[in-house]
Amino acid sequence: MDSDSNGHQPSSKTTPLLELRGVTCSRDNLPVFQEVNIVVDEGDILVLQGKSGSGKTTLLKCISHLVLYDGLVLYHGSTPKKHGVPTYRSRVLYVPQRPPLLPGTPRDFLSTISTLKSRQSKRTTDTLEHAINISNSWGVDTQLWDREWSNLSGGETQRIALAVAIGLNTAEILLLDANIRARSCSITAGREILAG
Repeated sequence: MDSDSNGHQPSSKTTPLLELRGVTCSRDNLPVFQEVNIVVDEGDILVLQGKSGSGKTTLLKCISHLVLYDGLVLYHGSTPKKHGVPTYRSRVLYVPQRPPLLPGTPRDFLSTISTLKSRQSKRTTDTLEHAINISNSWGVDTQLWDREWSNLSGGETQRIALAVAIGLNTAEILLLDANIRARSCSITAGREILAG
């Protein structure tokens, strides 16, 4: 069986993990981008590159169902609405470039997330320990989890936000809207879609 230019084996029966069909987004009646078509299979890493203001963040927000768009975004062959938007967002997880200033500490944030209906079957302590262990492997001191978000540096905030996203252990796709350059963190590109 021949493979395509990306080394993938062709399969007529495999549903892509994520697919964009003709996704178009406009702001103030001006197109940000038009007719974007992307197929992401399990294990793929896709990096979006472009000039500042070219729509990379907006595309990630369309994929994560945070802004209005035309066209189709399909996860396992179904729209976000068919999956249920909260469930979809827990499986296709957007990590913003600059997480909003949240009240409290990262530990408080993780505790709050654990009270959400979609998370109630998960053990909060396991999730917190997993997230802290991930951040520790990137050189983030455990004490920072008890520091107010507003008192963390930009890099500390990014690494902790990413550790939270991974520590939740629900995402099948991570949409990373940042240059995450932690010395020990292996994720270093601009805008990434990590699948699988």
